[in-house]
Amino acid sequence: MGRKPVKPRSRLLTALDVGTSKVCCFIARPDASGQPRVIGIGHHASEGLRNGVISDIDAAEGAILNAVHAAEKMAGDTVRLATVSLSGGRPTSYTVGAEVPISGHEVAEGDLRRILDQTLNNNGANERDLIHSIPIGFAIDGERGIRDPRGMYGQKLGVQMHMITASSGAVRTLKTIVERCHLDVEGFVVSPYASGLACLIEDEMDLGVTLVDMGAGTTSLAVFYDGAVVFADSIPVGGSHVTNDIARGLSTPVAYAERLKTLHGSVLPAGLVDQDVLDVPLIGDENEAGHNVATTKARLNTIIRARLEETLELVGARLDASGAAPLAGNRLVLTGGACQLQGVRELAAEILQKQVRIGRPLRLRGLAEAVSGPAFAACAGMISFSIENPAALPAITQPFWKEEPGWITGRLGQWIRAHL
Repeated sequence: MGRKPVKPRSRLLTALDVGTSKVCCFIARPDASGQPRVIGIGHHASEGLRNGVISDIDAAEGAILNAVHAAEKMAGDTVRLATVSLSGGRPTSYTVGAEVPISGHEVAEGDLRRILDQTLNNNGANERDLIHSIPIGFAIDGERGIRDPRGMYGQKLGVQMHMITASSGAVRTLKTIVERCHLDVEGFVVSPYASGLACLIEDEMDLGVTLVDMGAGTTSLAVFYDGAVVFADSIPVGGSHVTNDIARGLSTPVAYAERLKTLHGSVLPAGLVDQDVLDVPLIGDENEAGHNVATTKARLNTIIRARLEETLELVGARLDASGAAPLAGNRLVLTGGACQLQGVRELAAEILQKQVRIGRPLRLRGLAEAVSGPAFAACAGMISFSIENPAALPAITQPFWKEEPGWITGRLGQWIRAHL
């Protein structure tokens, strides 16, 4: 599909969420107050992805093109750059500490550059790309809790950086597909981080909260504390696994299993209504009348609950193993399409022993009601990420570092200013 040159207007912000069940594209433009307003929306059934992993490049490219074209048509403009969500690639989260001598002089930009350079050199992960490098606190002479060290004096400057990496192969494959759609990747954002930027309020971010993004192919989580994301992880289990369990358990086609899940699915304890009988077509017989079998809502919901219990238990285990559980506090926010099943909020509260709410995009203007729910949180959050960049140094890679020596320091300044 050919594209016209981008018109010289105020900068367009484009978010591209490439998920297992759908591809979504938002195009936004800052208004007079600097707040982003959505002017183009496009989404298309995802193809060529399985559990967040690219399985068919051509099919994935077609789905992305369709979603972007629909958003461009609505916006009346074309786009060249896009911020892209990353749900695959087995994201890994860890913290790196660094310290440099400052010999009693005032902390200046050059000292920040030196210490950031040192943290990047400590990023020794092989065959993995650095997606985010997020400063979560500075220290001078061992005194922690400093947000902006510039202008202070001491002997040693320290920093704790939260690094999020992903498999190089997965990142490069997704980047290649997006570029085949005539788009340049402005940066990647891991899905739970983007969803958190869309759905969390400031108090939650400061006091501690766990965000769980329940997608079709993956369930990802992020812990926010003191205004920054301090842990991120992903589990290759999602809503599509629930659908497949229904299809296997009831011997029904996958498409009908998805319909059953959407219309009748719940994870609440069985009640009188759950004894209602459902006619379910068997695999291979769905086009023949009279070949349905009877099941009950109770049986359907037992299948759904078993898988979601397992998924939430895996989330709890990852959170406990991370060491970030004390920072996460007692608050949990659910986003993603799979969290919309009836009773998921109550089940999460029961299993994870936290106060739970369903998160929806809060800060983006111009969203239609159909795309303002939890399933579109990641896409909305990437628009916020693009315009505000409140707590991260996104996509720090060697080419950017070599070509733009001041780029990292400038990004750090943005982060510091946002947190003063």
